[in-house]
Amino acid sequence: MDKAAARAFRREIGRILLQEWDPIGVADEPMAADEYEGYVYGVVRLLLDGAPAPAIAAHLAEIECKRMGMEGVVSSRHHAVASTLRALPIPADGSRPSV
Repeated sequence: MDKAAARAFRREIGRILLQEWDPIGVADEPMAADEYEGYVYGVVRLLLDGAPAPAIAAHLAEIECKRMGMEGVVSSRHHAVASTLRALPIPADGSRPSV
């Protein structure tokens, strides 16, 4: 994947994490636009590896539990976000975008 495509792919994942996942409720705070950037590459890796939506949902719940200290139970919100992420077009060449 070329650099521009990799940036666009990561940016879209970051947007989905902020706008749709947003476990701490900061989507409307301009200063928190990059709040979930640290989780983007893990999602990229799962998508490029072809992980199913339930595995991505579990990954998001695990982040909430282990990194954020929240309950982290897989919910319908996790499944909805995972489905949105799985619907993203994966690069045709299958190469990993750089972080």
